[in-house]
Amino acid sequence: MSEQAVLTGEHFMTGDEAAAEGGLAAGCRFFGGYPITPATEVTEVMAKRLPGVGGVFIQMEDEMASMNTLLGAAWGGMKSMTSTSGPGFSLMMENLGLGIITETPCVLVNVQRGGPSTGLPTLVGQQDMMQAKWGSHGDYEIIALAPSSPQEAFDFTIHAFNFSEQYRLPVLLMMDESVGHMFEKVVIPKAEDIKLVPRRITKDKPADYLPFKPDDDLVPPMIEFGEGYRVHITGLTHDEKGYPVINAEAQQPLVRRLCEKITKNADKIYMYDERELDDAEVVVISYGITARIAQQVVNECRAEGKKVGHLRLITCWPFPEPIVRKLADRIKGFVVPEINLGQMSLEVERVAGRGIPTICVPNAGGEVHNPEDIHAVIREVLK
Repeated sequence: MSEQAVLTGEHFMTGDEAAAEGGLAAGCRFFGGYPITPATEVTEVMAKRLPGVGGVFIQMEDEMASMNTLLGAAWGGMKSMTSTSGPGFSLMMENLGLGIITETPCVLVNVQRGGPSTGLPTLVGQQDMMQAKWGSHGDYEIIALAPSSPQEAFDFTIHAFNFSEQYRLPVLLMMDESVGHMFEKVVIPKAEDIKLVPRRITKDKPADYLPFKPDDDLVPPMIEFGEGYRVHITGLTHDEKGYPVINAEAQQPLVRRLCEKITKNADKIYMYDERELDDAEVVVISYGITARIAQQVVNECRAEGKKVGHLRLITCWPFPEPIVRKLADRIKGFVVPEINLGQMSLEVERVAGRGIPTICVPNAGGEVHNPEDIHAVIREVLK
């Protein structure tokens, strides 16, 4: 008897397990992976569950091959997914770029740990955030979401699959070790209550189909594999047929469209959580596990009569420039705690400009912030 793809009801599970269940609920039926701490539990759940729901699990020889299998599986008609952490994320960057230029929908879960190199395999970090945006070579845009709980690991994995299908690109779930290994209640709705974005399939006949001819939203439709369509998929600069064209005349429109299908639809992609912003004089910007400590600090500040608000990033990329710019026009400063020595804080500073301070509360990894460290910076900004 086959298993249920959607384990409806209340469960007690880790963020890693929840991300795997979110993938299954989103319709993922292919997982190509390679075990790595602290993401191995995602792989383990998929290895156990996929065969029972008619899916395919394959462990590859390394992370480069794992990422490549997702692209082939997606073009074969399957929703596909992998998981990794720091060193593996680095190895996946080349084929992430291949997924970008071939416009291949898939999901990559990165459970961040302390780096660089082997670093802290079992301890928390948020040190891959800029790599998520700039890690592969060339110009491109990416979508990256950051959950702060196992429930969000489930929910946001579904969002990641929906974004990947809607905009035809690999989407990143930038989890961290603390969320990945945290046990909490996760409520899984009935399958019919989960909103899924279906793959956009061309209505053109095989003789007329151009695999990289975009619709009005700059996203091209795909094909049903095995229905008589012949496509040429390459990492080279190509025309709308998919055939290599190695010149500036082809490069300019292709790369601009790859970027603009995200930037021009960014208002539909931005996701964030606003708390106590209406009268805030200082705004804390955070994401992932750090958001939970930051919210505690904001609550304490409010109890003391300090006008402090909290903006939690859900989509870290594309970065929600409009709301940050709007806040910068009326507050005294931003405080950005993150488990790195300053990454997303640089993006806040870029958008806010030099009119107000943007102060990072750095943490090199291995543990979450001491709330007092964040509180101390807030007090300095409010002086």
